[in-house]
Amino acid sequence: MSRVYNFSAGPSCLPEEVLRECAAEMLDCNGTGQSVMEMSHRSAAYEPIIADAEAMVRKLMHVPDNYKVLFVQGGGSTQFAMVAQNLGIRHKKAAYIETGVWAKKAAAEAKKLGVAVDVIASSKDKQYSYIPRVETVTGDYDYVYICLNNTIMGTHYEYIPDTGTIPLVADISSCVLSEPLDVSKFGLLFAGAQKNLAPAGVTLVIVREDLIPDPEQCLPGTPTMLAYKTHADNGSMYNTPPCYTIYVLGKVLHWIERNGGAEGMLKRNKEKADYLYDFLDHSDFYHATAEKGSRSLMNVPFLTKYSTGATDDASLAKEKEINSAFVKNAEAAGLVNLKGHRLVGGMRASIYNAMPLDGVKALVTFMQQFAEEHK
Repeated sequence: MSRVYNFSAGPSCLPEEVLRECAAEMLDCNGTGQSVMEMSHRSAAYEPIIADAEAMVRKLMHVPDNYKVLFVQGGGSTQFAMVAQNLGIRHKKAAYIETGVWAKKAAAEAKKLGVAVDVIASSKDKQYSYIPRVETVTGDYDYVYICLNNTIMGTHYEYIPDTGTIPLVADISSCVLSEPLDVSKFGLLFAGAQKNLAPAGVTLVIVREDLIPDPEQCLPGTPTMLAYKTHADNGSMYNTPPCYTIYVLGKVLHWIERNGGAEGMLKRNKEKADYLYDFLDHSDFYHATAEKGSRSLMNVPFLTKYSTGATDDASLAKEKEINSAFVKNAEAAGLVNLKGHRLVGGMRASIYNAMPLDGVKALVTFMQQFAEEHK
């Protein structure tokens, strides 16, 4: 079977060039006669792999010297707790901007740990279809928390809130290295790898050194593995790291560099997103769910004209029928994983860094044909 265009929200498509490199080295990486999957993480063979991955993160994201780059496990969801346990320790109070599921879950996790959470802005009033404007944040907060790109709702911050001396924390899982980002404006950034960096299994954390507390200063009961200092002091090797995932991550970072770095990715991603949004905005059959001015370049949810919001049985049945037909027919055409999230409905095209423009063009061509057949 030939390669399909994979629009999954995560795990997502990886650059084909990287996959071929990994396949070629599966049995023998760098002349060692072994796969990275088999290497001791403390061996001379593996040491340059993780060192290169960190160096590439620092290079591509222009990470200042006073920040630590960590590779940890547990995905973005574990960071919901780690952020609170390590940063919410002075006033035990934090500000959250609620823009969807992941920011809401992060706030709930902080509350469980005894951190007082102030939701200082929310877009819940419009089903999280926009990013609320919060120009400045003041107060006795230990940190301010945002989710920079909302995978489910298809929204993205087009500005960075000014939090002054309050550390700004951002979940950048679904937009990491999709565009340039000034790391110095944040106290901590984290990204689950499975969207733009690598297969699932490793989470990138970039944290300012002065924000890393000694383990005994963390919230009471914080496990050793959930203290940032544990990982910072041990070069992300306190325990066995996800060695192969970090290896793939390094390969992807080199691919990004060859394609113009974060600036090149922004140009590439804007071209794809503009092509798709322009089609949606001029269609009488489809429409995007995210408001202009808040739209993600990575995740594009959209509905058909049959998604009217009506709750009668006939309308719901018709909407379900059309959505199911779209996803099924798209898959037959080599366009996979387009089913929308249940909270939004319809369809969702995730067009991360590795998705080529040809994939988006193929999707639009299919959408035009489908609309003609179902008008």
